[in-house]
Amino acid sequence: MGTTESGSDPESSSNGWSRARGLVIKTLVLVGGALLIKRLTKSTTRRDHARVVSRSLTGEKFTREQASRDPDNYFNIRMLSCPAAEMVDGSEVLYLEQAFWRTPQKPFRQRLYMVKPCPKELKCDVEVSSYAIRDAEEYKNFCDRPKDQRPLPEEVIGDIGEHLTTIHLNSCDRGKRCLYEGSTSPDGFPNSWNGASYSTSDLAILKNNEIHLWDRGFDENRNQVWGPKQGPYEFKPATSSSVSENLSALNILYQSSIDKPIQGSLILQD
Repeated sequence: MGTTESGSDPESSSNGWSRARGLVIKTLVLVGGALLIKRLTKSTTRRDHARVVSRSLTGEKFTREQASRDPDNYFNIRMLSCPAAEMVDGSEVLYLEQAFWRTPQKPFRQRLYMVKPCPKELKCDVEVSSYAIRDAEEYKNFCDRPKDQRPLPEEVIGDIGEHLTTIHLNSCDRGKRCLYEGSTSPDGFPNSWNGASYSTSDLAILKNNEIHLWDRGFDENRNQVWGPKQGPYEFKPATSSSVSENLSALNILYQSSIDKPIQGSLILQD
């Protein structure tokens, strides 16, 4: 009395099935989540990578810390970049200038950078090309001006001048400090400044929005004739103190010592 012929408890069997079903559901959730994460990771397109690179290049950055550590080989340089136009194919055009931190209103280097996804036939994520500006004087302090006082996007596209360099970037491996890194081809691009025959560029974008840029010039015998030899310039995002110093520097007269030739620095290269 009180038991079935088989001697089993229906309630116990029901509980066992519930536990088994719960375990199966948890397993499916875990496996499904892993597959979803994998799919989301794979779904990051080259265009997504290009947007990240554009955002990382944009803004105000300084080499202040590096110049403090090694004043004999590096100077405190201000690099400022902002969006300037967008091409029909979606490529973003950035205006970029570099200046001594004491004289931000007098940039010594002005470029237009085109950032776009790498072509499908190349094994890279993002292509970054630099161009000369046809009328660079009109673009001085472009990013510091109100938008209604800047050249219009169609004017910017029309002022894209000589192609200078192209760097192909790849996503960095896990565990590295960088997000993207890449360089020009080993043979670089034609360059005749200071006895050079060609120049090369290395670019790394770090996770803290820091940019490492290493431009160098070489002669026909592959001897380096300009650019830092110790390593890249390390541009770090502007801090409140550096911004304050930069604003006060607008009122400082241009010092003759800054105008002298600087051996081994990229900043003389036009």
